Amino acid sequence: MKITNIHISLILLAMLPFGACNTVDRTAQKSKGSVGKDVQKEAVLPTDREKIVKPVSAVYTSEDLAKGIVKGDWAIETVNGIKTIGEIAPFIKFVPDQKRVYGNNGCNVINATYNYNPADSTIDFSNFLSTMRACDTEGITDTEINMALADAKYYTWRLNEDHYYLTLYNEDRTPVMELMHQNFQFLNGTWLVKEIDGLPMNVPNMKLVIDVDEGKLHGNTGCNIINGKLDTDMDAANSISFQSIGMTRKACPDANYETQLVMALEEAMRAKPLKEGRVALIDSQEKVVLLLERTSDK
Repeated sequence: MKITNIHISLILLAMLPFGACNTVDRTAQKSKGSVGKDVQKEAVLPTDREKIVKPVSAVYTSEDLAKGIVKGDWAIETVNGIKTIGEIAPFIKFVPDQKRVYGNNGCNVINATYNYNPADSTIDFSNFLSTMRACDTEGITDTEINMALADAKYYTWRLNEDHYYLTLYNEDRTPVMELMHQNFQFLNGTWLVKEIDGLPMNVPNMKLVIDVDEGKLHGNTGCNIINGKLDTDMDAANSISFQSIGMTRKACPDANYETQLVMALEEAMRAKPLKEGRVALIDSQEKVVLLLERTSDK
């Protein structure tokens, strides 16, 4: 589920709340593609991605936490103490400049106005809109999500280990929803490939350029240009997948490391920021398949 593709593109039709949808396992693993799939002979590294600016609204800081600012992308983890279940992982995106939220309750796309006041920790949602896709009635928590947002009056948020959590409360100060912040912006930029499957890579031109907002991957294996798509979703913290990876077909002295790079990209399911400008890409078995290091080189 790509967050950046949902926020204005769908027609919003009616008021909340609506019925419920199918129960689908949120933890189903992403399928792994074949190495070098969708190979493109004319893949190019575009020059317009040399400078990628991080959107301010998507990144939290400790100063934001102290100020009680509510913004960015949030996975809806629980509603009234119940773990959320949906056809997709439910989420909402706060857009402060528009004073609106966009998201999905697991079944239908939702849209609302929000206002909050850090001084007294109050928050309210109004002008609810939603798509009207027919949904089944068993197991899903979409109606409860709609009702919880309508009942929300107060909020708190906290830092727990590496993740920010936002809790919404009703008028009686009873928790009605807990959300986990999703921040993929640390992936933006140009990266040197330092290790693949734990093995050091001494290939000077092996670089990846990641554009989170466009959902695109570009790079150089040290010999060939590669392109691909980046998908981010709300199933787990920093959950990602690289898809439709294409590569030029220039003959290379050693093509083995190219195969290793493509395989590692296709196996990556989670990204974890590390110290000293490094990022680890991790597979479904919690193994680091790629170690990247930020570079100012283009």
